[in-house]
Amino acid sequence: MSRVQAVDIVRGLVMVIMALDHVRELWSPTAFRPEDLSQASGALFFTRWITHFCAPTFVFLSGVSVWLLQQKLGSKSATSKFLFTRGLWLVFLEVVVITFLLQWSHNMLLLEVIWAIGGSMMLLAGLLWLPRPVLAVLAAVIVLGHDALPFIQPVTPANAGWAMLHNTPFVLPIGQSVPALLVAYSVGPWLGVMLAGYVVGPWFARPLPERTRLLRFAGAGLLGLFVALRATNWYGDPSPWGAQPRGWFYTLLSFVNVSKYPPSLLFVCLMLGVSLLLLSRLETVDNRFTRWLRTYGQVPFFYFLLHLLLISAGAWLWTQLSFGQAINLSFTQPTSWPKEYVPSLLRAYTVWAAVVLALYWPCRWYRNFKQQHTYWWLSYM
Repeated sequence: MSRVQAVDIVRGLVMVIMALDHVRELWSPTAFRPEDLSQASGALFFTRWITHFCAPTFVFLSGVSVWLLQQKLGSKSATSKFLFTRGLWLVFLEVVVITFLLQWSHNMLLLEVIWAIGGSMMLLAGLLWLPRPVLAVLAAVIVLGHDALPFIQPVTPANAGWAMLHNTPFVLPIGQSVPALLVAYSVGPWLGVMLAGYVVGPWFARPLPERTRLLRFAGAGLLGLFVALRATNWYGDPSPWGAQPRGWFYTLLSFVNVSKYPPSLLFVCLMLGVSLLLLSRLETVDNRFTRWLRTYGQVPFFYFLLHLLLISAGAWLWTQLSFGQAINLSFTQPTSWPKEYVPSLLRAYTVWAAVVLALYWPCRWYRNFKQQHTYWWLSYM
């Protein structure tokens, strides 16, 4: 199995899991956060928690893919140019297309995961000229140290630039004639994750036994660091764990309930630790299931746009038929939800399975189309 196949399998897996969270948000939101252990059931918590693996794994593998692309192009200059233009394109799509798909309007401009990836790519376009050891140190400083930085409250136009690099989610009013910005993902910590992927990219050119050993060692090391720091509540996450009045099971959930916005050190350690171990295992697995996952992993952005379109359009039609009006439950206050609406994980999982299965054939067609053609624009989709 080639190095690209292994990356594509894991990338396909996280893309499939990611769809579950978007379905839950648009088809079965709750009046409280799924991470609220005082109210959420174990099933609801897990439905949200399992999708936390998606963003850090995908951003990390994007960094790996940048290194692989650089080897293919044989030029840092060409790689840098592509990264900057691809990143700019992703930010544009986030603001114009994805914003509309998620909220059915442009009343507020959303800067979420695609913005974070695009922004990180644009920054990496300049940083990749630095020596690899310097980039390794920079990645470590960002991932290990950003939790020590204070968050900005309140965010104003004067300090918004820094807040976009490191802060909790915030809304930034721009002007009466311009929609406000909802910045859910600050770029800085995610840049650290992408840099880490780029730095370890050469591992994927090494012989399989050595590569597997490195991935397992790194994964186990990250999980060990997570357990050591989390157990002490000393550093690495702004939300300490503790005994829960609902019992030992919810105390265990509290232990793994780490912060994503922005991704804390412990969040990255836990999620990437598991992902690296999984990646090392899937290096040697080749069956119908992994080939099915590869189909999604080979066309990730095409899948991303299509799955949002299906989920969003389906939610519009479902609410129109069920409640007599199209209502975006995810971007509407619970007090304005229809009285007939009841959250349902069964509905969410059913829609999720239907969306993922429906996208297999379009993704396979587009994968084959990309393999058979060399149009320049294909690299941006």
